[in-house]
Formats: sequence, C-alpha cells, structure tokens
Amino acid sequence: MAIPHLLVHEPKDTVGVVVVEGLNAGTDMLAVVTHDNSDFRITAKMDIPIGHKVALKEIKKGDTIWKYGQDIGKAIADIAMGEHVHVHNVKTKRW
Repeated sequence: MAIPHLLVHEPKDTVGVVVVEGLNAGTDMLAVVTHDNSDFRITAKMDIPIGHKVALKEIKKGDTIWKYGQDIGKAIADIAMGEHVHVHNVKTKRW
C-alpha cells in the first residue's frame, strides 16, 4: 500500500489530519481510516501543513467538526471538501 497523506480515525469524522510534509494544492491524497484500515482518495484544494486538518466533505457554517470521533468545534464559515480546516474557519464550542 502507498504511504497515506491523511489519517482519519473514525468513519464519522469530517476531517482528516495531514501526515506528510509539503502537501500541495491539487494533490490526489490517499486517506486511511485507522478504525478499520479502509482507505479513500480526496483532492487537496490548497496547500496544507503537516498536522493540520482537511475537510473530508462539504461542511456548512454552523456544522459540528468531528475528529477522532469527537466534537472538536463548529464551522464559522462554509468549508469545501479538500480545504484546510483550522482556526480561520473553526471555533471551539467551549466559549
């Protein structure tokens, strides 16, 4: 199997984590779901740093963001599949 670009922990996750350096826009990424070792492909819409998140589906403003099977916050803007998910478009629900 090829080296994955993204790791996704649970099937319900709406984001995956970039696990390679230098991920560039247009990359056909291999994503692996660690829960069951399944995989799928998704295209990066922008450059995304290692350790940062990628939207696995269309996320609408106000939607819950799921990572590691956990609610990690809400979208404060619409996020397209393959886009960078970070502090510019996600906010914690804690405050």
